[in-house]
Amino acid sequence: MVFFIFIEIHFMKNILKLEEIGMLVLSMVLFSQLHFTWWWYLVLFLAPDLSMIGYLINPMIGAYSYNFFHHKLVGIIIGLTGFYFHNEIYMLAGIIIFGHSSFDRILGNGLKYTDSFKNTHLGAI
Repeated sequence: MVFFIFIEIHFMKNILKLEEIGMLVLSMVLFSQLHFTWWWYLVLFLAPDLSMIGYLINPMIGAYSYNFFHHKLVGIIIGLTGFYFHNEIYMLAGIIIFGHSSFDRILGNGLKYTDSFKNTHLGAI
């Protein structure tokens, strides 16, 4: 019985990673529809990690700033705002946040709890 639970948990983690890979690919497809060269995607891809600077103040500020810039809904809202107003800069920002967040989830980095950087919604890092 314990063996089957272990297999099921492992299977679910892989299914969720596959879903995140799909969202990362979606961000690349959406980016390809914009009028930017690909190096912009590569350069800006790590920009959401600048939000970790909040951890220099304290873990709570760090977690709030990190979670804001790593939340997919924030990326979706910014991207849709850009789509609505025909603003490719906003679309780009939303796509970057969305894709970066998916990439982080693939690596096992989740949204942070306020007690520690290593304590995430996906478990301890």
